[in-house]
This record gives sequence, structure tokens and C-alpha cells, in this order.
Amino acid sequence: MSPLLNVSDLEVSYGAIAALHGISLDVEKGEIVTLIGANGAGKTTTLRTISGLLKPKRGTVSYQDRNITGVKPHTITAMGVSHVPEGRGIFANLTVSDNLELGAYLRKDKVSPKEYERIFTLFPVLKERIKQNAGTLSGGEQQMLAISRALMSKPQVLLLDEPSLGLAPQMVQTIFGVIREINAEGTTILLVEQNAHMALTTAHRGYVMETGRIVLQDTTKALLASDRVKKAYLGG
Repeated sequence: MSPLLNVSDLEVSYGAIAALHGISLDVEKGEIVTLIGANGAGKTTTLRTISGLLKPKRGTVSYQDRNITGVKPHTITAMGVSHVPEGRGIFANLTVSDNLELGAYLRKDKVSPKEYERIFTLFPVLKERIKQNAGTLSGGEQQMLAISRALMSKPQVLLLDEPSLGLAPQMVQTIFGVIREINAEGTTILLVEQNAHMALTTAHRGYVMETGRIVLQDTTKALLASDRVKKAYLGG
């Protein structure tokens, strides 16, 4: 069986500057796969290319055996791939409720009360803040809203870019607990995360990126035990 998401020989440039040098990776249905690496390694570029925000120079992105390379972002979202960008990207001047509704905008069916209930079970604080403008939420609450908004499109695959960025340690634990829960309920996740230890203890498999190339790939158990990974990313 083919993987749910496949990236093959992807080359992406920003003008004359090459960001990705022919990377390939797979994400199987039901997995959490993580991309780790230093700032500027190409992790965000990879997610932005998968979700259609960037067009590659070469290579392909396939989802459910369909070539989605260069397809418009809203079409990719409607197909079942949702992107939670770095920096959250919520609509600050709209309410929490409005943000959630916008997450479901591309759906053909109606959002059921059960789906809202699911969001409020994952993130109870959003129920309390439902009428508040999203810009008045704390950083952690905004991250919860960004993930919830993406879930409203009923994704098969969730692309998460730096969900722990700028959050207090306790909030990081909460967010990652929910990431595991979302995955256990059947959503496949591709996770980019600066906190390598957190990423590798959450995901099933991992890819290590350096300057636009994948230099290591393995189970997260093997990567956690790797001297190279320990030295570069785990302070070992």
C-alpha cells in the first residue's frame, strides 16, 4: 500500500537561494512523523510546499496517490490536508467562534454539535472564550485555537509547524498531550518542532534535516538513542 502522504525529490528555492535539495519522505496513515533540525534547515519550507503555499522547482507531493504538486492551498485543504502554520495565523480581530467557523468554510456538509463538543473536550478553555476576540487570548490559547480551527476542516493529515513556539513548559505539555489524542482518534500528523526531545518522544518516526537535506531517518526510538542526534539536538 502507498503511504498517505509522499514527498519525492523536492527542490524548492527562494529566488536564487536553494532551500530544499531533493528531499524525500513518507507519512503512513495513522502515524505521527516529525521533522527536526536547526533553524533554516528547511522544515517550514517542506510543510509550506506540501500545503501548496510554495511551488517546487522539481519533485512531487502526492496525497492518497494523487499528485498535488502546485495545487492551490484551498483545494489541498478541501482534500483533507490542513496546515497549522508557524506563528499560528489566527484572525486576531475575529472571535474564537468566528475562527472555528472559518476552519469549516470549505466543507460541503454542516458542522455537527458533536464536533464542537470534541474541540471543547480537547481544549475546554476555548468554550469559556468562545465570544472573545482571538487577539485577546494568551499565546497558548491562540495555539489551541489554531489547531482547533484546522480540525474543523476534518483533515486526514494535519501539518503542525512549531506548535510549542513561545509557550510555557506546562502549556507545551498540554498541547502535546492533545496532539497525541488527535492522533489516537485517527488523524495522521506531520510535525515540525524545535523542541527535538518533545518531538521524538511524541512521534513514531522522524527525519533529521540539515541545510535543506534529510541526513537521517529512523524510528524515534532509534533517533533518541543516536549519538549524532543526542549531540546536535538533545544536549547530550
